[in-house]
Amino acid sequence: MAKPDYVVSDTHLGAVPRQTEREFVRFLEHVAAHAATLLINGDLFDFWFEWGPVIPARHYRVLAALAAVVAAGVPVTLVGGNHDAWGGRFLTDDVGVKLFNGVLRTELGGRPALVAHGDGLGKGDIKYRLLKAVLRSRVAVWGFRALHPELGIKLANVVSQTEAHADSDRGSKNRADFLQHWARAQFTADASLALVLCGHSHVPTLIEMGADRYYINSGDWVRHSTYVTIAPGTQPQLQSWQLQRGV
Repeated sequence: MAKPDYVVSDTHLGAVPRQTEREFVRFLEHVAAHAATLLINGDLFDFWFEWGPVIPARHYRVLAALAAVVAAGVPVTLVGGNHDAWGGRFLTDDVGVKLFNGVLRTELGGRPALVAHGDGLGKGDIKYRLLKAVLRSRVAVWGFRALHPELGIKLANVVSQTEAHADSDRGSKNRADFLQHWARAQFTADASLALVLCGHSHVPTLIEMGADRYYINSGDWVRHSTYVTIAPGTQPQLQSWQLQRGV
């Protein structure tokens, strides 16, 4: 039987307990042995930035595990999220992942798929869309790189609200509803699509929106520790790593 493609999102490393990070390393070890490919659909890190050869040191265990996944022959694609869209040569050259920002058209489980982290989609939330354009501009990246790394990381930790929303995020349901509507619109606009995948809302979701057409949200590792497997010829599966411990 063909190995499935794996999808995970919103791990937010750096804003979750060390135990969660250790479990995620074990998950990556499982992926290296069982997956055809791995797609990380945004916010693997609660903050990521590269100052040339200088990177946030606290993530070295996960980075080594990711490199081991690639070395095992499992291609890894990392879609930038609203917390970690500033990947660079360390991730591509040293770890070996493929970086992508924006909406990705690809295949998963042999089916046409559309993948987006979920932030800034559609025509609404103009203030955030403008902020996103500014933060990802060359001028902003250059200015942030001019900061000392310790100062930059402290600033990013102050701005992030992941820990504050770890137990309750009132915006999650609104984001989840919006992303479902967005996914339905993509299916309507493109009859060839079989899968639409998002993250961002932190709400694990698997909905059939037509005959063998699925909207999937891979959830998060802040509260749920979920991921998705998509194998050729079978229905996508929303999985919980909490049920897989010891595998």
